[in-house]
Amino acid sequence: MANYTPVVTARTVDAHVGGQVFFKCENLQRGGAFKFRGAYNRLVALSPQERARGVLAFSSGNHAQGVALAARELGVKATVVMPTDAPELKVAATRGYGADVVTYDRLTEDREAIARRLADERGLTLVPPYDHPLIMAGQGTAALELVEQTGQLDWLLLPVGGGGLLSGCVVAATGLLPAIKVVGVETETSNDWVLSLEAGHPVRIPPPQTIADGMRTQQPGSLTFPIVQRLAHRVVVVSDAEVKEAMRFLLLRLKLLVEPTGAVPAALLFSGRLDLRGQRVGVILSGGNADPALLAELLGSRADAGTPDAVGRGGGPLSA
Repeated sequence: MANYTPVVTARTVDAHVGGQVFFKCENLQRGGAFKFRGAYNRLVALSPQERARGVLAFSSGNHAQGVALAARELGVKATVVMPTDAPELKVAATRGYGADVVTYDRLTEDREAIARRLADERGLTLVPPYDHPLIMAGQGTAALELVEQTGQLDWLLLPVGGGGLLSGCVVAATGLLPAIKVVGVETETSNDWVLSLEAGHPVRIPPPQTIADGMRTQQPGSLTFPIVQRLAHRVVVVSDAEVKEAMRFLLLRLKLLVEPTGAVPAALLFSGRLDLRGQRVGVILSGGNADPALLAELLGSRADAGTPDAVGRGGGPLSA
């Protein structure tokens, strides 16, 4: 089963925002990310025949680990299709949980086509990263827990890649709190959701180059998009530089190790671009599987890396 992850608060953040902020720490989830929720929810529903044959997933990292771990827990054989440029930490963890890894070139090959071909050839059940009702429902339990832990919330900020987390959480959150504003956040170069919502239908973009590897999807899911379109308040973008600063602050001041995708909603929070004065704000930190080389870069990027500064003035970004 998934961990009931903690919620962290910080007076420094509250003072900066002018409201109350609650960080839901899915970086402390099993497998290091929220993805275990959906993966386990899907795999536990397999028939005995499907369990015996095994499952196949495709992912750049966290879904791969979630499926591999859930499969190990349930005694199911797992194969995962991963890009050659996936973070080595995530590839190693996926293999460490017992899954077979098949690699592909993200720029020239279609991962879904590869996955479907292999699943058909081997008789495996396909476990997609977001576009499945049980996956989406499993991810939504993060919002259910957060509301149980905090009570009333006015806003919920969370990252969006394929949309499994956002679609599941927007259903759960608005079901419990009809007036809540749920905001998805992506990076500037992985802006398929912003473009799609503006167009009124899913828009496909070229493979995005972004620090947030969990957002390298090229278009919203066919199941996730209409749910987000109908229920979410909006989707906005942040820069990779803002994500790095958010990661750095979370690590040095809150002692939370959060990977780039997980830090994306915190980057929006710290930017001051939302007026959250007097509001109760939930922020889902979706994962903590950060690349060690990136962490070394962040911690060595400024001479004052270990020195806490004053809270940013005028609604600007917080400083570590």
